[in-house]
Order: sequence, then C-alpha cells, then structure tokens
Amino acid sequence: MPQRGSDWRGWLACAIVSLLLVLPAIALAADSGEHGGGGGLISIDKSLIVQFVNFFVLLIILQRLLYKPFLAKMQERTNAIKQSLDQAEEARAAAARQQEENEARLRAVYAEAAAIRAQALKEAGEESRKHIEAAQAQSRKLVEDTKSQLDAEVRRARDELRREVSDLAVAVAEKLVRRTLREDDHRRIVADAIASMKTS
Repeated sequence: MPQRGSDWRGWLACAIVSLLLVLPAIALAADSGEHGGGGGLISIDKSLIVQFVNFFVLLIILQRLLYKPFLAKMQERTNAIKQSLDQAEEARAAAARQQEENEARLRAVYAEAAAIRAQALKEAGEESRKHIEAAQAQSRKLVEDTKSQLDAEVRRARDELRREVSDLAVAVAEKLVRRTLREDDHRRIVADAIASMKTS
C-alpha cells in the first residue's frame, strides 16, 4: 500500500515538472501562431497530441528506468540505516547489561572481601583471646606454684626451727642437770624453754 502511494506521488511529480517545462513552449508556439509565423518550436495541431503522447511515453520509460530504481535504492538505504540503528540500539542495550553485570560482580566481590576481612578479624580476635586466656592461666599456675613452694619452705623452716629449739632446750637441760642445779632452777629453765617454743 505505501508503494502505491509513492508511485502516485512520483507520477504526479513527473507530470507537474513536465507541465512546467512544456507550458512555456506551448505559450511561445501559440504566440507565434497568432502572429502568423507558422514555424515555431511547437505548432498547435495534431502533432501536439503526438508530442504529448511521446512525452508521456518518455515519462513512463524514465519512471520505470530511473524513478523506481531510485526509490528502491532509497528504500534499501533507509532499511540499511534503520538496521544500523537497530544494531546500535541492541549493542547499547548489551553494553548496558554488561555494565550492570560487571557492577553486580564488583559489588559481590566487595561484599565477599568484606566478609573475608570480618572473618579474619574475628578469627584473629578469637586467637588473641585464647592466647590471653592461656597466658593468664599460666600466670595463675605460676603464682600458685610459687605460693605453694613458699608455703612449703615456710613449713620446712618452722620445722627446722622447732627441731633446733628442741635440740637447744635438750642441750640446755643437759647443761643444767650437769651443774646440779636446784629443783627450782630446773623448773624455771624448762618453763622458759617451753614458753620460748610456744612463741616461736
């Protein structure tokens, strides 16, 4: 249907152009015919009809040989431009989709990196906490071991001191017995020894 409309417009354009070209010649011929010149470019008689027929035949030939191929070429060019525009639009849409995919991948990579970093920080904190707890436990054990060693040393020192005091008391007693002290002196010396042992 659009092809018929373009044919009709083509014929109309050709007819208008032809009339515009022929009218001055007809007017010139009519003018010279009125003046009796008789031999103008176009004479108004039967040959004018033949000239019109020839002209329309020429128009048909030109329309078939030139105008239709020209229209076909223009239509082909229009289709090629439209196809190029469609391809460019598809390429632009594909580029936009690719850009969106790349941005989505980039966001996913950033999220994964953030998760890995958070996991690494968590593991490092957990490891640090374990080391601190182990160091605190070791420190407490060392303090307890040192305290128990000190307690054992104190007990051993007290035991040695008691032994020494008892040995000293025995030695004093022997010396006093040997001197043959009085009974009151013996009692006083033994009481003093016992009192000194209690205070130590």
